[in-house]
This record gives sequence, structure tokens and C-alpha cells, in this order.
Amino acid sequence: MPTYHAYAAKEPKGKLEPFEYDPGPLGDDEVEIKVEYGGLCHSDLSMLNNDWGMSQYPFVPGHEIVGIVNQVGPHVKNVEVGQRVGLGWFSHSCTHCEQCMDGDHNLCPEGQGTIIGRHGGFADYVRGGAEWIIPLPDDLDAKKVGPLFCGGITVFNPIMQYDVRPTQRVGVIGIGGLGHLALQFLRAWGCEVTAFSHSPDKEAEAKKFGAHHFVNTKEEGALEKLQGSFDFILSTVNVELPWEDFLKTLRPKGRFHIVGAAPKVESSVMTLLANQLSIGATPMGSPATTATMLKFCERHNILPQTELYPMSQINEAFEHLEAGKARYRIVLEAGK
Repeated sequence: MPTYHAYAAKEPKGKLEPFEYDPGPLGDDEVEIKVEYGGLCHSDLSMLNNDWGMSQYPFVPGHEIVGIVNQVGPHVKNVEVGQRVGLGWFSHSCTHCEQCMDGDHNLCPEGQGTIIGRHGGFADYVRGGAEWIIPLPDDLDAKKVGPLFCGGITVFNPIMQYDVRPTQRVGVIGIGGLGHLALQFLRAWGCEVTAFSHSPDKEAEAKKFGAHHFVNTKEEGALEKLQGSFDFILSTVNVELPWEDFLKTLRPKGRFHIVGAAPKVESSVMTLLANQLSIGATPMGSPATTATMLKFCERHNILPQTELYPMSQINEAFEHLEAGKARYRIVLEAGK
């Protein structure tokens, strides 16, 4: 059996250290990837710290993986050895339940995460079910594309799911790892895009990423001036917001959509009823939507803004992320 070499923590908030393990036989429907690059997502940090109470140790993070197919199980037909591919948050789904048959593999009741109950991709090799292994378009930079497999699809999926139209006025809350990608997607989609941030010094960057307008949410009365303005607002932050104030900026039938893991949402029912507003959330996206996103990125030259670290500096990269200094996604290079 092969031995995989990875970086693992032995306890919550522990230091990541070299770790070896035997992955066992390759499954009939599995793909083994030789890792080239791995995006470092805030979810990796949350799992490392066991913030969600489901981490298992030793814990190997890494779920925004780009690499080369090294071997495939006998039932795999969609990729072949030598092909450059990506793997994101999900690593397996059953492929036969109602959700999978409807194309919503990301909602599969038996779905498995790449770093939940299994070892992730901050290693020399990682495995996943063939349904979640997505070939990369040739013109996307392999060094930068990894964060699209979690951060990218997280903000692209609701654009597809809720039929956001080019004629609509949309808002993006938060100009970070998720928000800077959402701005690029929505600008290329054709929408009139407004960026919301409590950091006024991010205005120039927000406009560089695609925002037509910028709103400093710390400015008194900023949201009140925008009542009835937006068809769709995408919240990418994980903090409490003035929910009612934001909901009132929506037009009738507007949607407030959440992809950042905020602790709770509060709204009076009357605010929703009065203008037929809706609040929703989505987890990542299906393999088909991920493939569509990659084609869209290739066509419109959309990539995350990244900082590249050698895998050997994984602990320094995590510290940089935890300190809130990442601009805007971190990528680790394997073998360095």
C-alpha cells in the first residue's frame, strides 16, 4: 500500500506537523490526485480549531485542491491519469438519492466532506469520488484556481440557483475572500453592482474587482438612503448585521442571500410580508455548477487574488489567515 505524506494537527488549535498514513485500497469510483496547489480557506481554520465540533484528530486540512490525476478506480470514466483537476469541500455523494438524481449532489444526505472524517489535501496526494473531481480548463492558472473550488463556487452557486439577471441591481456585503470573487462574477454577469463594507479604505479595491458603487456601512444613514434599491443582496460575512436595515434596501420580491456563516439572522415577519421578500442560504454548489463556474472564469478571466506560500510554511500561512491579513486568498504549493 502507498504511504501519504501530509501535514496534520494532533489536537484543536494544534501546530500542523509532518504526518504519514496509509489510505488503503483505492475505491472503484475514486480518483487519486497528486497535489500541486491547495487553497487555504477560513473553513480549514475553523476545522483545525474544532469550532464546529466535528473535527477528528489527527486532522489534515485542505479542501481547495488542484493537481494531476495519479490513478483512477475501475469504474471512473470522467477523468483520466495525467489530467489536471480540482477537488473542493465535498469529496463523495451517493449519486442515486433524489437530490443527486436532480443534480444537487451538494445536498446529498450521504455526502462526505473532503476534510470531515477523512484526511484532506495538504499532502502529496488526496482522494475523492469521481463525481466531485472536476477537470480544469486549460487557460486557468493552476497556481490561483484552487480557491474557486470552495470560495468561488460558494458565491457563484446562488447566482445560478436564483436566476440573477444582468438587468438587476445587486449588492455584495464584505470585500474579503468570498466578496472579492462575488464582485467579479456579478460584474461579468452584467449586473449593476454595489459593494458594502465597514472598511472605507477598501473602496478602490472593491471597484477594481467590479463594483460600480461603494457603501461605507459605518456612515450614518448610509443604508436608509438606499431603501428599495436592490433586487438581490449577497452577504459573504460571518458577523451580525443590521438585518432589518439591509432588508429594507431590497425592492419588492427582493432576496437577501447568505453564504457567510453568520451566527443568526433576525427579521420581523412584517418586513418580509410587506414586499414579498425572502431570505435564503446555500452550501457550495453541485459538480455541474462548479464546472460551469470554471468555464465562466476562463471566458471572463476571473481568478481570486492570492498569496502563494510553500507547503512547508503551512503554520505561518494559517497564522497569516487567522490574523485577518490575507489579501484575499492563500494558496500553498506542494513540494516546496
